[in-house]
Amino acid sequence: MDRTPMTVQGAEAIRKELDFLKGTERPRISDLIAEAREHGDLKENAEYHAAREAQGMCEAKIKDLEAQLSTAEVIDITKVKVDGEKKVVFGATVKLEKDDGTEITYKIVGEHESDVKNGLLSFKTPIARGLMGKYVDDEVEIVTPKGKVTYYINDILYI
Repeated sequence: MDRTPMTVQGAEAIRKELDFLKGTERPRISDLIAEAREHGDLKENAEYHAAREAQGMCEAKIKDLEAQLSTAEVIDITKVKVDGEKKVVFGATVKLEKDDGTEITYKIVGEHESDVKNGLLSFKTPIARGLMGKYVDDEVEIVTPKGKVTYYINDILYI
């Protein structure tokens, strides 16, 4: 079975969501189903069917999150040993400057935890792949779907 890299924060977020789904959402939906059953004929009971659909979606989400955790290889960037200069590795936070002077910060994370709008970049994206293994002050030209972009690595943080 292939292991999927994930940050400590990503694993914690999944565990938190699982706890919510199992401890709060699942019992709430069960109560809705029980209440809808009390209303009689299940064939024409919209509340019952809506609750059953919600239950199916909740159980599917639980199964998906458990699968993500079961294959996760949790990498704690604060414990990564770096010999010499800091370089871009999985879990690192990279402060970049684009060739137009725009500054941007990305944290290289696992696929399931990526959220570009919040600076969490999947390690499988062209930008992350282009940055991996590079060092502070490196200039990196990356081909993205929008064309070539040049990035300057201003800093690399292991937080």
